[in-house]
Amino acid sequence: MNNFISKIPFLRLLLPALAAITLSDFVFEIPYPWLICIAGACVMTLSYFVSSKKNFRLRWLFGVGLFVFVFGLFAEIFQVRNQHSEFEFPHKTAVYIGTVLDIPQEKPRTFACNVKITWPVSKKIVVYLQKENELRNINPGEEIIFTAQIQPFRNFGNPDDFNYARFMRNKGFSGSAYLPSASWKTTGRENTSVYVLAQRFRKKALEFYRLFELDNDAYSFISALTLGYKHDLTNEVQEAFRAAGTSHVLAVSGLHVAIIYAIFAFLFSFLGKRGKRFVVQQVLIVAALWFYAFLAGLSPSVLRATIMLTIASAGLAWGRKGFTYNTLAATAFLLLAYNPFNLFDVGFQMSFTAVFAILFFNPLLNRLYVPRMKAQKYAWNLFTVSLAAQIGVFPIALHYFGTFPTYFFVANMLVVPMIGIIIYACLPMIAVVLLKQLNFALFDELFRLFGWIFKTLINAVLNTVYFVEAIPFSQLSDRHISALQTGILMVVFIALFRFFNNRRPRQLIAILSCLLAFVATTTYAGFTREPGKMVVFNTSGLSDIGMWVNNKRVYFPVRENGFIPHREKTILRLSENVFTGFDTEKQLPVDVLILSADRTFSIRPLMERFRPAQIVLDSSLPAYARSRLSRECADVGISVHDVVLDGAYFINL
Repeated sequence: MNNFISKIPFLRLLLPALAAITLSDFVFEIPYPWLICIAGACVMTLSYFVSSKKNFRLRWLFGVGLFVFVFGLFAEIFQVRNQHSEFEFPHKTAVYIGTVLDIPQEKPRTFACNVKITWPVSKKIVVYLQKENELRNINPGEEIIFTAQIQPFRNFGNPDDFNYARFMRNKGFSGSAYLPSASWKTTGRENTSVYVLAQRFRKKALEFYRLFELDNDAYSFISALTLGYKHDLTNEVQEAFRAAGTSHVLAVSGLHVAIIYAIFAFLFSFLGKRGKRFVVQQVLIVAALWFYAFLAGLSPSVLRATIMLTIASAGLAWGRKGFTYNTLAATAFLLLAYNPFNLFDVGFQMSFTAVFAILFFNPLLNRLYVPRMKAQKYAWNLFTVSLAAQIGVFPIALHYFGTFPTYFFVANMLVVPMIGIIIYACLPMIAVVLLKQLNFALFDELFRLFGWIFKTLINAVLNTVYFVEAIPFSQLSDRHISALQTGILMVVFIALFRFFNNRRPRQLIAILSCLLAFVATTTYAGFTREPGKMVVFNTSGLSDIGMWVNNKRVYFPVRENGFIPHREKTILRLSENVFTGFDTEKQLPVDVLILSADRTFSIRPLMERFRPAQIVLDSSLPAYARSRLSRECADVGISVHDVVLDGAYFINL
């Protein structure tokens, strides 16, 4: 193990970085990180003054100092980044000036824009602009002035929802605001940062793709495949790729950048493989890769792959092995130094785990079979790489999504080669579209021919994915595991492959111990599982009442106006204000009164007929009605739960 770590110098830097970020986020905020940095620097400096007689005995001194220094440095970086995303806005309408960062995303009723506020504070927020036709022409980099009451991000509070507030915090956003058309305007000034220029370039490329005359699915697919722009993809297409185990092709990442690398390596191959000309070749390839990253909008996934291949190219130019564990560790270290919250990004975790799995498992899998023919070698290598990557991401996929694509190896064997062909075909397609603007009949015919080939290739990929998705049992679902079980499974896979490689009993003992721990944690989770509950879910604009049993939503018939059966409590749901004209001598005692849909409810008339211990306002009520009813409940001293503000309401069965 020590020999393995000694070959990965960047791992010695990555480990304290991971420790600082994890402790800062999950345990406590590390106090005075800059003092820790100074202490680490002092220990490193002290190691240089150790006498030659004690050098060997105190050789660990520099390593400890470096660990402490990096630990303090990343704790400081984490705190600074965390402060940037904290909500620090007044709870009233105020005037702000900001810059549009990305291409606006069309929603059913609004356009969502990421905005960097430049005055009076420096924060990133999401604004939802009232939908108007002219908003389609708003460009990244335009400065806007607006008045709004910025709200913090809130979770829906449902038991099966992911932590949206934490997700946006990790992305560096502090809040959100809705802007009617009269509350904002452009100032005429523009921002010209590298990121904004990349987004503008990306928008021009998306507009250029419209000239390909593709249908909506094909257009959204090629936009995602080559530019990493997935906002136009329908839910059906994304779910099909997810179920088939090929969703990685929809995000520009290692696969795509590797194909681009191969294209430019071929174009610059005339420079040779040795000497200064080879160094020039690698410099040109790296420059081309960064131009492609710029074209793809400098998205996090393409940046990960580009940095990794840049380090690998530098290694090749230096006469070293290009792609190694050290390359992987160096890339992770640099990305975490830029933004420590990358560690909690699912894409970051899955991409680095997949690459590690390929480096670790693929050589072991290749020893199982050595094909002789080139076609067999290609097919076998494609299979082993896909299998190695899936082994790595399998535990993470179960943890976050509870799903696993059963036929991933079949889908990837069919889809990945076609993905490479489509990316290659983009180049002549772009050339033909440009030539078509000259209005020559020959170029029109070439456009029809290449367009037909291009559409056929895209449809072949889409139909393949739909076919795999339609196969029975194409996806395992509802198989969530804990973070501890995720780590246990990873250790099991690594120990299992090491056991088959060297047949040492310690690996077998580790495997059996981990499997026992996995079974124990599963059994414990089963015994400690919470009992079923009735839930008033928080679903925007809807009345959503059901049960939460075994970590699943279960629905049952619920009358719009009537009692909901319960063993101990009296639960009444009202969706219409139909009791206004009824007189009663005694109040009906109710444990929980659920009000939904009807905005005309008033608490005092209801109190004349019912005596509720708890009033629940569900998410089908308008915001102003919920606010009014909450004030009326406070006036008469009744406990009220607004599911929109307070999250889902639970009642034990």
